[in-house]
Amino acid sequence: MNQQFIAAVNQICAEKNISYEKVMEAVKAALATAYRKDFGNKEEEVEILLNEGTTFATVLLIKEVVDKVENPNIEISKAEAKKMKKDVEIGDEIKIDVTPLEYGRIAAQSAKQVILQRIQEAERESLYEMFKNRENELLSAQVMRVEGDNLYINIENHTVPLPHKDQIPGEKYYNGKRIKVYLDKVIHTSRGPELSISRSHPNLVVRLLEMEIPEVVEGEVEVKSIARDPGVRSKVAVASKDEKIDPIGACIGQKGVRIQSVMEELSGERVDIIEWSDDPRQFIATALQPAKIAEVVIVNSGDDIRVKKRAAVFVEESERPMAIGKKGQNVRLASDLTGYELDLYNIEQLPAFKEKVKEMTQQNRRMDDTDLAKVKTAEKEVEAAAASVEGETEAPAGNWGSLGKAIVTKLEKAGFKSLEDLKGKDKKELAKIEGIGAASVDKILKEIA
Repeated sequence: MNQQFIAAVNQICAEKNISYEKVMEAVKAALATAYRKDFGNKEEEVEILLNEGTTFATVLLIKEVVDKVENPNIEISKAEAKKMKKDVEIGDEIKIDVTPLEYGRIAAQSAKQVILQRIQEAERESLYEMFKNRENELLSAQVMRVEGDNLYINIENHTVPLPHKDQIPGEKYYNGKRIKVYLDKVIHTSRGPELSISRSHPNLVVRLLEMEIPEVVEGEVEVKSIARDPGVRSKVAVASKDEKIDPIGACIGQKGVRIQSVMEELSGERVDIIEWSDDPRQFIATALQPAKIAEVVIVNSGDDIRVKKRAAVFVEESERPMAIGKKGQNVRLASDLTGYELDLYNIEQLPAFKEKVKEMTQQNRRMDDTDLAKVKTAEKEVEAAAASVEGETEAPAGNWGSLGKAIVTKLEKAGFKSLEDLKGKDKKELAKIEGIGAASVDKILKEIA
């Protein structure tokens, strides 16, 4: 082998992160395949020698010494073998130099594709060996190239695709950019092992918190659950095993420096740290922050595994938009974080809702999905009951028609003096009045019609 050949092999080893022995093994296997194709046949057993100082490879044909030859491709008679080696016996192997004169040029052309294929196989094997025990870890990577929505990154000298679905929506990528990725799994496929990596996985946030916050990695502060809308917002519930440690303060850091580092790595994604609670009602109320929650009623706590965990959340009308969040994001993340399906109601519906749940519980203490569906579809019935509470039997003074005292009190508080002041208002405008629920809006519209 000349120095140029050795240099080329070493370059492949460095670029593909494959051992020298594996590359040489691939080259020898490819040259043997090329010889069988151009000069021999598939049955022949061939050994390739790559000796220092020689320009081309030496091809040795291996045959077994037998008394009677049945397959000349792999066998040789003792008499023929003795012409090459005097002290040969039956059962020995003899190696015959069959290197063709034009083997160098022809073999190089024939072996090229085989060598590339073998190197690819060796690269995949190296990939699996390197990462098989590193699932659920945070890895450092560098963007190699961007092709539309397709992104290719370099992880420890391996080029790995980062699918569009696993990228952070809206994040800008460019060649040379350094990023952190989460290794979810090492997957076996028909094309070999593949790394399932992600920038959008919720556990990426957890691993970044471990990297930035000593209390988390040491186990003094535990991440209990996480919900994530990649690129926009995450909610992380944390708890402290030591009463002296404030879990929220530890995660945020002095002047927010710790959590700010995490958000910068996530391209500005907002990360809310909230305190875990064993009380599901308290936990749900905290998870829905910054909205102020009036009351939480646990409809199903999950004792019966056949029925999903569910809770009804009651808020003031003015807090409802904040509890829901933009495009339902806040309530959706809170639901993912707590594991409860959350149904939002106005506070006026609380008495009637409790009565409805009590009635159903008496009929069937373990409510199934059908019962829960009845609770959900009973919203109009609950609103009507709540409205009847607002519309007391005693009519208020002034020109308010048949509106009850409770509704009139809220309207007067909002600056309205009679039904005349409400004429021309539509449903949306009425719903914005503090304390006025959907059922009350319907009653007012009937009066001013």
